[in-house]
Amino acid sequence: MSQPPVRSEKRGPITIVTLDRPEVKNAVNGTTARALAEAFAAFDADDSQKVAVFHGANQTFCAGADLKAMLSGERRDSNPIEDPKTGADFDRLNEGPMGPSRMILSKPVIAAISGYAVAGGMELALWCDMRVVEEDAVMGIFCRRWGVPLVDGGTVRLPRLIGHSRALDLILTGRPVAAEEALAIGLANRVAPKGGVLEMALALAADIAKFPQDCMRNDRLSAIEQWDLAYPEAMAREFEHGRASLASPQLREGVGGFVKGKGRGGKFE
Repeated sequence: MSQPPVRSEKRGPITIVTLDRPEVKNAVNGTTARALAEAFAAFDADDSQKVAVFHGANQTFCAGADLKAMLSGERRDSNPIEDPKTGADFDRLNEGPMGPSRMILSKPVIAAISGYAVAGGMELALWCDMRVVEEDAVMGIFCRRWGVPLVDGGTVRLPRLIGHSRALDLILTGRPVAAEEALAIGLANRVAPKGGVLEMALALAADIAKFPQDCMRNDRLSAIEQWDLAYPEAMAREFEHGRASLASPQLREGVGGFVKGKGRGGKFE
């Protein structure tokens, strides 16, 4: 029996979503795209889970779309993703060709990148909140060579992450970007030693999972929403999210801990 192209594993409050299609370097076909979208929808709906780590098996993150499947005329399942909690359609979670690329989750996702994250695979990495890359990892818009467009958020997220000029450099040339350059321009958040990317990403996820989640998620959502708003509206929305955080029971617990001496002197306990 063949392995499923996508696997989910829970480690405490962390969900590991693994892309595993070794025969095509984790390229994504229609079935795999749907499986990725469903995996992240399930993570978002699970109250026990706080952070997801997204990585590719066999030392490759993702080589992009499966072009052979594309040329064969493979049809994707067009049925909407359902909320695992309610059974209702996810109105705010729209699938992209690569799967979750148009979803807006309520919780953070960290990409653990080894090998190649190129073309649509790079777009999946850009969809994540943070990117941890191995020291010999390579990113790039390699689909530039074949006339395959960016339709999973690459032309939107890349300029927002690294700036318009740098983004156009990568979009127009399709050139490879090594780990150290990715870190320097803001494309990567951390660089891990060879073979250590999943461990580093999991440690980062564990740190994030320790924080009071209501406030963190509200601040994250405000940062996402502000791109679509004028400055006064963005400031007002931030205050709305802040008021929700101030009303959370987690605030009283957190402030109470500080009063008792926890976390003094900048310590992250």
